[in-house]
Amino acid sequence: METIIQVQNLSKSYKADKVLDIEALDIPKGQSFGLVGNNGAGKTTFFSLLLDLIKPTTGQIENKGVEVSQSEDWKPFTSSFIDESFLIGYLTAEEYFYFIGDLRNTSKSEVDELLAEFEDFFHGEILNQKKYLRDLSKGNQKKAGIVAALIGNPEVVILDEPFANLDPTTQIRLKKIIKELSSQKHVTVLVSSHDLMHVTEVCERVVVLDKGRIVKDIYTSEATLKELELYFER
Repeated sequence: METIIQVQNLSKSYKADKVLDIEALDIPKGQSFGLVGNNGAGKTTFFSLLLDLIKPTTGQIENKGVEVSQSEDWKPFTSSFIDESFLIGYLTAEEYFYFIGDLRNTSKSEVDELLAEFEDFFHGEILNQKKYLRDLSKGNQKKAGIVAALIGNPEVVILDEPFANLDPTTQIRLKKIIKELSSQKHVTVLVSSHDLMHVTEVCERVVVLDKGRIVKDIYTSEATLKELELYFER
């Protein structure tokens, strides 16, 4: 399988505190990849390094052969939704989607076509609301952010805690979306979550971080959820 994300000798320290320390990690193209761990395990730090929001202390991440901290050439094929700070609060959902479309060289009609695919997911609560994004509920902000991350046919999609604040119906629809992205469109989807059940359902591979280090790297099976629960119970 072709590797799309390659991590080598990656670490991030704040003064004497090493918050991430990953010797090596390869993620193949088209994999649905889950990252789990307790608070402070390093999940958000890893995603922030992957998106060049912070610089590594040592080592590097390559995304499709591009060293992330040295060049922006990875940006056209990579998208993400980490939290609502990624949104522009004074725009309506439509304005925001078209703005992202402009950034990603996607026409209004192509954006409309994509949005039509997510009618179920939006559940009548996002489009034609005449509301600014900042006035939507946390769950609806998240729906808008996740769908915006799919504009422009990205090859890598990074989602931090995508299931939080979503109602059960939307969680089920989101799982279907993530599975289809990897299985049908060969998109590499990276998901971090505190919810072990959602991650094992949706990801074909799950990595556990503890104090910044990889302690488990599992290809999911029917036994995976139990294995993870036993690990976190100890």
